[in-house]
Amino acid sequence: MEIIKASDRTIGVGPAEWFTGSVTVERYAQAGEPARVGCANVSFSAGARTAWHTHPLGQTLIITAGLGWVQRDGGPVEPVEAGDVIVFQPDERHWHGARSDSPMTHIAIQESLNGSAVTWLEHVTDAEYLGRLGLS
Repeated sequence: MEIIKASDRTIGVGPAEWFTGSVTVERYAQAGEPARVGCANVSFSAGARTAWHTHPLGQTLIITAGLGWVQRDGGPVEPVEAGDVIVFQPDERHWHGARSDSPMTHIAIQESLNGSAVTWLEHVTDAEYLGRLGLS
C-alpha cells in the first residue's frame, strides 16, 4: 500500500509542447510495473487546451469544475461540465480543454503500455478550437 499525502504532491506547469494557454498538472499517482494506471488533476484557464494526442489504452476524464470542450478527430466539438465523464477509446485522436469563457478542471486517468501513456501530436489551432463552433 502507498499513501500519497496531499501535502507531498506538487503542482507543475503544463508544458508548452503539450498545451496551449495556462495549464497546471497535479500528478496524483503513477503505479509502478506491473500495474499501469496513472492519475492527475489538470486545471485549464479559460481558452487553454491540450494538443491533439492519443492514449494506447484509452483515457477517462472526470470533469470536476468549470466548463470545457472535448473533441475526437472527425467529430464535433462537444461541451462538457462538472460531473461529466468522458471515455476516449485506445488510440482515439482527441483534445480537451476549457471553454474560451470559463476555466475547467478534470481528473485524467490512463494506463501505460510499454512505459508510455500518451503520444502527443500537433497543437489544436485557434481555427480548430473556435472555427468549428462558429466562433472564429
